[in-house]
Amino acid sequence: MISVEKNLKKVRIMADIQFGKGCGEVLFPDGVTFQLSKTKRVRQVLYNGKHMATVRAKDGMLTLSIDGAVALHSTLDWPASRVVICEDAVPFVSKGKTAFAKHVMDADPELRAGDEVIIVDSSDSILATGQLLLSPHEAVRMDRGPAVDVRRGMEQS
Repeated sequence: MISVEKNLKKVRIMADIQFGKGCGEVLFPDGVTFQLSKTKRVRQVLYNGKHMATVRAKDGMLTLSIDGAVALHSTLDWPASRVVICEDAVPFVSKGKTAFAKHVMDADPELRAGDEVIIVDSSDSILATGQLLLSPHEAVRMDRGPAVDVRRGMEQS
């Protein structure tokens, strides 16, 4: 049987690789609990009853919940893991609607298509989490098509 400590070490390493050194301990502090798949692999990570992240089965990458994004946002320096959208799109994206390229004002240049991102407004307030569909360069310069597949918005119930 795999111990909680082993799972905790594994997800912390995954977070450090995906979001940067030190993010694993911030995102997954001591006391996290795990929901495991039938094959005993980590699927969901919870802290104090709040869903922090999910481990995607297809590639082992972490997807953030809003609570996970809030924890990570406070740790990461600007513009790490962020996509900034214009004020016109804020009401839609915060409800979980797709963020289109024409609404992207800025994006962390270190990101790649497929990365998990925190979507923020111009004052760096969290609006949603999602998966970047374009490179940061494309997301900022293109004026049509989806840029971020929004997974969860702040105003979703």
